[in-house]
Amino acid sequence: MNRMKMNRIFAALLCLPLLVSLADAAAQPKRVLRIIAFGAHPDDAEFQLGGCAIKWAQLGHKVKLVSVTNGDIGHWKMAGGPLAKRRTAESKEAAKRMGVESLVLDIHDGEIMPTLANRKTIARLIREWQADLVFTHRPHDYHPDHRNAGLLIRDAAFMVGVPFYVPDTPPVKRNPVFMYFPDHFTRPYPFQADIAISIDDVFDKKVHALDALESQVYEGGANGSAQTLIQRKAHDPVARKEILKAGWTGRNGRIADRFRKSLVKWYGPEKGKAVKTAEAFEVCEYGRRPSEAELKTLFPFFKK
Repeated sequence: MNRMKMNRIFAALLCLPLLVSLADAAAQPKRVLRIIAFGAHPDDAEFQLGGCAIKWAQLGHKVKLVSVTNGDIGHWKMAGGPLAKRRTAESKEAAKRMGVESLVLDIHDGEIMPTLANRKTIARLIREWQADLVFTHRPHDYHPDHRNAGLLIRDAAFMVGVPFYVPDTPPVKRNPVFMYFPDHFTRPYPFQADIAISIDDVFDKKVHALDALESQVYEGGANGSAQTLIQRKAHDPVARKEILKAGWTGRNGRIADRFRKSLVKWYGPEKGKAVKTAEAFEVCEYGRRPSEAELKTLFPFFKK
């Protein structure tokens, strides 16, 4: 055997461990992220996280949207058990359209309080889901349900890893990253977008999911009236959806404009400036503090 052939064989043997390693890495199953979002009412999480929820679901990750109250006073014409059942069904249908799971807790709308019992309920849900990411309202919101839901979830951030707290459910293997939905309140400090995500590619699917929340998006919820039905063409399935799309183009468009710097940071100048609709989130100091590299793994939407 000549020297050249021997060198080739030797080089191939040296490369073999690397090839085996690459093959093993390719064979490894993709890590499935588990995301749970807590809204105060059966529409809050859908409104704030709907686009990202769809994007995670499309990639095979697991998302659960939880309403901390049953929304039973969130309408101008109906209330009580019938409204709670209606809004639960709407939330379930919206989740189905997104490809995610949904849960509505049986707590009266307008009455959520940061009690020990409620904190344990929240902790159990996070632990049962073994969440990597947890979303909720900031605890500075104008609405008492939003504010108290935010307090409950924030106060569960440490307890979810304590073994003998709600010991009927196993603690999380690693403390999740807790994140806030955006708002416009400035005291004690304004919301800051630690990450902003383009939802241009799933925007129509988000609108289709929100279309299921009829009592809120077409009838106006607690702030609606008979006039709302006329203005939003509530009885015309085609026309009302166009109105819904226009409204949410504005809403998610304003988020994109408001947090343009964050979009440019994460997508680069060209792509970031071109984003039309977005969702944005702030890292809560009470959970795990992720690096930018980890945020990219938790929001795996940035193409190289």
